Amino acid sequence: MIPLSNCRALIAFAVAAISAFAQVTTSQYDNQRTGATLHEKTLTAQNVNVRQFGKLGAFKVDGPVYAQPLFLPAVEVPRQGIHDLLLVATEHDSVYGFDANRPGDPPLWQVSLLDKARGSVPVSEDDAQCPFIRPEVGITSTPVIDLQTGTLYVLARTKIRHAASADEYFQHLHALAITTGVEKFGGPKLISASVPGKGAGTANGQVAFNPLKQNSRAALLLANSAVYLTWASSCDVDPYHGWVMAYDPQTLAQRAVLNVNPDGGEAGIWASDTGPAADAEGNIYVPTGNGTFDAASGGRDYGDSVLKLALEGSSLSIHDYFTPHDQGQLSNADSDVGSSGPLLLPDQPGAHRHLLLQPTKGSVIYVIDRDQMGKFRPDGDAVVDEVRMAGGGYGAMAYWNGHAFFAASDDCLRDYSIKNGHLALNASSATKFANPGATPSVSADGKKNAIVWAIATKTWNGPDNKPAVLYAFDAAKLGQPIYSSEQNSQRDRAAMATRFVIPVVVNGRVYFGTRTEVEVYGLLK
Repeated sequence: MIPLSNCRALIAFAVAAISAFAQVTTSQYDNQRTGATLHEKTLTAQNVNVRQFGKLGAFKVDGPVYAQPLFLPAVEVPRQGIHDLLLVATEHDSVYGFDANRPGDPPLWQVSLLDKARGSVPVSEDDAQCPFIRPEVGITSTPVIDLQTGTLYVLARTKIRHAASADEYFQHLHALAITTGVEKFGGPKLISASVPGKGAGTANGQVAFNPLKQNSRAALLLANSAVYLTWASSCDVDPYHGWVMAYDPQTLAQRAVLNVNPDGGEAGIWASDTGPAADAEGNIYVPTGNGTFDAASGGRDYGDSVLKLALEGSSLSIHDYFTPHDQGQLSNADSDVGSSGPLLLPDQPGAHRHLLLQPTKGSVIYVIDRDQMGKFRPDGDAVVDEVRMAGGGYGAMAYWNGHAFFAASDDCLRDYSIKNGHLALNASSATKFANPGATPSVSADGKKNAIVWAIATKTWNGPDNKPAVLYAFDAAKLGQPIYSSEQNSQRDRAAMATRFVIPVVVNGRVYFGTRTEVEVYGLLK
């Protein structure tokens, strides 16, 4: 056991070091989900090309990686020295701490979140009745790191088989030490909840959280001294609901629970593996998918909406919301508003200072004023702008220097300039991204040397033997990619793709998950 005084010293050292270097502690780099790192001083549009840039290696893992890897610099690992740490979670319910600069090396530490004493295993695709994540479902959501306590929060799914009775299914919130993977704060915490309601799956006037039916894809969020978890379903297997829960990060006590449609059904929080967002005031923004909606007539159901939530004592309150005027048609057509995650823009000039960008499965980008979201208006949407896309939105936009980037399904990567709350198409790539499109990342050194990165991943019903393809584009002129991992496929080809993968760029390296490993790209020696 490490003495408490030494632990505190390690954490203080880590926080001090991280303040001086780039780090990735949450999905899409920050709670606003901008999808951009502005601290990249190594990679530029001049040196990212097939001659100078390529695959450096990979970190082998025990299952598919859907969650974004996270990165912490200069972490002192007990008895192993100081390392730049890459944290990786897999669908086999394992978490790894690798030296980020040494692809191919064994992990500095590895932990399984399976309870071996009770014989727990990950949930199978047959259990979930859904082949979208296969062959097993363990950790899908991107974890989140609390720098102040040196803790990695992870949501994991498991089951225990029984020969003579029904199998049991569980979801747990784990709090792991970033230096060792050891459980903290008395974890793991069993996820359970129920709310009064008369919706799908109701029993005795209560809607209970179902650990088998509810699947969490959206990233974890740490804000307002709380860890937020959200859920949708697996392949729309009913009954399910959209749930949001808040937990105390140091005791793991459940602080608040919200079911976004307790008197109806569905309205899952999907976000295509991106995350809910939080603003500087601590408001939480969560988009929902197809499902019942009656909030405009005094009800409690918020299908196909973007919700503005506030944690108030032991409650998650809905302070404002936006719902399209044709919500019923969207729901019937499977055109979820919540198929993508939100992007909160930095403060804007003009009448609408606080804007949110929400791409949808119905091929629309809504530009929403976060101070006055518009609620539901049957005669037309009270939004700042609506932009049509060529395909459905599955992911989230990335923002850099007055521009928003996104690749809809079966469409090009698009660059939209932002002025007075309106989006205008500025440029498009020559490369098209098949379903589901791509969630881009931007790396830049402040306002210069910006590169837009995107990955072609697995289609929803496609084969498992398709390699992921990493693309890099000059943010100033999308056009042709300046690099692709297939330009020199013998050297740079990635492993087989998962879905909704988001590249992580930090300290001159690009990391992303596949079915068997985490890839590492950078400047060649």
